[in-house]
Amino acid sequence: MPSALPLGETPPRDGALPASAFHGAGERTLSLYVHVPFCSVRCGYCDFNTYTATELGGGGAQAEYAGQAVREMDLAVQVLAGRTEDGTTAESANRPLHSVFFGGGTPSQLPAEDLARMLEAAVDRWGLEPGAEVTMEANPDSVTRPMLERMAEAGLTRVSFGMQSAVPHVLRTLDRTHEPERVPVVVGWARELGLSASVDLIYGTPGESLEDWRASVEAALALEPDHVSAYSLIIEDGTRLAAQMRRGQVPYPSDDDAADKYELADAAFRQAGLEWYEVSNFARRPEDRSRHNYAYWRGGDWWGIGPGAHSHVGGVRFWNAKHPTAYAQRLAAGQTPSVGREVLTAEETALEKLLLEVRTVDGLAVSAVSQEARPRVAALVARGLVDGREAIRGRLVLTLRGRLLADAVVRELAG
Repeated sequence: MPSALPLGETPPRDGALPASAFHGAGERTLSLYVHVPFCSVRCGYCDFNTYTATELGGGGAQAEYAGQAVREMDLAVQVLAGRTEDGTTAESANRPLHSVFFGGGTPSQLPAEDLARMLEAAVDRWGLEPGAEVTMEANPDSVTRPMLERMAEAGLTRVSFGMQSAVPHVLRTLDRTHEPERVPVVVGWARELGLSASVDLIYGTPGESLEDWRASVEAALALEPDHVSAYSLIIEDGTRLAAQMRRGQVPYPSDDDAADKYELADAAFRQAGLEWYEVSNFARRPEDRSRHNYAYWRGGDWWGIGPGAHSHVGGVRFWNAKHPTAYAQRLAAGQTPSVGREVLTAEETALEKLLLEVRTVDGLAVSAVSQEARPRVAALVARGLVDGREAIRGRLVLTLRGRLLADAVVRELAG
């Protein structure tokens, strides 16, 4: 089952934000995330907020979803206009969109016209920055060329394909429904339409050998993608895969296996001209890096549309009702779908900055580390986890070994 929402204070019925959320808004980018919570099947490793038609009692929720998402966009426009919860008018946080990202779930489960309707509504309400990135995640077996054509017409610039693996038995373990042969076809469609193509890979699946992983990496590189994301499989409590492991039906992945696979991928990507820019992300050119992800990593503002979606505006985080029915009911009643929020303290903001920026190739400024933790930087350099030359220049940039132990580096710097 999907993971639980965090606890937090109850937001106002109209979703208004505190005045503090609008301070310095003009200096921050604004992005939009549209969560499409529908899938044809629930993958055994997934704990995202997703639902199959059977779980929702039919396809009605999908048929009505685009209209609900547009209704939330209208609410977001009102909130971001700067009318605060104390009744005053703050500096407006409405800005052209820096990026738009359709994720899920499986956005390509929806009809092309519904997807285009949501994108065109977002562009109509906010506009786009020059060079704005508009991405859609897509499963290889549910995306069609007409869908990509319609979305490109609406403003799509980039497609992220859920390849995951090129090895049939690995795909079966992950409950992925596409055939490996389908991936080159859909990537080819994207290229023909002038869209940037990214592929997602997962390593560390139970039963996946090093040679299986090598085959997947080589298959991905044969597509000549602009961008690759390579994620280590995380076994979340409550998923079917976690239950299978507890019963001894599939083996637990090992840290050494994951490290070997990451090093293999890093070397292969680098040789093919793809450079890391975040621990799990590799791009051919700087302009191929995900602008939307950078908005998260650098503390930009974003509004999350849809059931369970999270938003962040000026240090205020808020999140929507998880279930599509509850989400729809709140919108129909004319109230915000947000059910909880938190206002980050200065200490929490600094910790998030550390957690996110230290994982990027741009690194973290040494000055962002607390005075108490700065003496530990020299030890991290000595252990080969942080680049010594960059540290002298005032930036903390992870080495390859540091990327493998990024969580340990964060603990050292945050402790």
